[in-house]
Amino acid sequence: MMKIFRADLHIHSVLSPCGSLDMSPVNIIREARRKKIDILAMTDHNATQHCRLMMELGSEEGILVIPGAEVNTAEEIHCLTLFETLDDAEKFQQILTAGLAPVKNDPSLFGEQLVVDREERILNEVEPLLIGALGHSIYEVREQVARLGGLFIPAHIDRPYNSLISQLGFIPEDLEADAFEISARSHPGEFTRLHPELTGKSLIQNSDAHDLPMIGQTVTKYLMEEASFSELKMALRNTDGRKILSE
Repeated sequence: MMKIFRADLHIHSVLSPCGSLDMSPVNIIREARRKKIDILAMTDHNATQHCRLMMELGSEEGILVIPGAEVNTAEEIHCLTLFETLDDAEKFQQILTAGLAPVKNDPSLFGEQLVVDREERILNEVEPLLIGALGHSIYEVREQVARLGGLFIPAHIDRPYNSLISQLGFIPEDLEADAFEISARSHPGEFTRLHPELTGKSLIQNSDAHDLPMIGQTVTKYLMEEASFSELKMALRNTDGRKILSE
């Protein structure tokens, strides 16, 4: 039987330098449960270190947490990369670590980059600046994600910076994306009319939350049999009755 699931697939924690210090994994899950969100994706900038704890906490509260990261490509394009398993996400972390420029973070300028436990105790402070660009093009990132069976989604493509359109000026026809994310500032139908090259493509919206009140402010509804990565993949591809519903 098909059901409707509410998903927010773009969330930052205290690991992202732009994330508020109240964005600990336990607080994120608590807020998501309060707002009746069924599926979350952990998408810190170029980092996956909070995925394990988020998945554990989400499982305890009946929330599916998809491990991933928001990647900044060599072109300075932000892209969501989502994976079915923690193992796949951790394999992708090796690519992120190797591709990130060796620039040290300055917390006074960019914010702290903290890994915490479920009691919100600091376990580690990541030294390399996580919001920097990788040494991989958008096509290379897409290929690496596909090799791991993940989902590749250019983020907030309607934004005037760090987006596919702002950086390239157009949407490449040969870019094989599983979906395209637009922000709450745009309406999917109107945006498609402005960019007819997106006709037939999957458009989704998420909160891109950097603080607790933002979580779930913007979600996408999916018609699926269950909350799972495989079902989400089918919904993004509009197959076997699974599909995206407008909020």
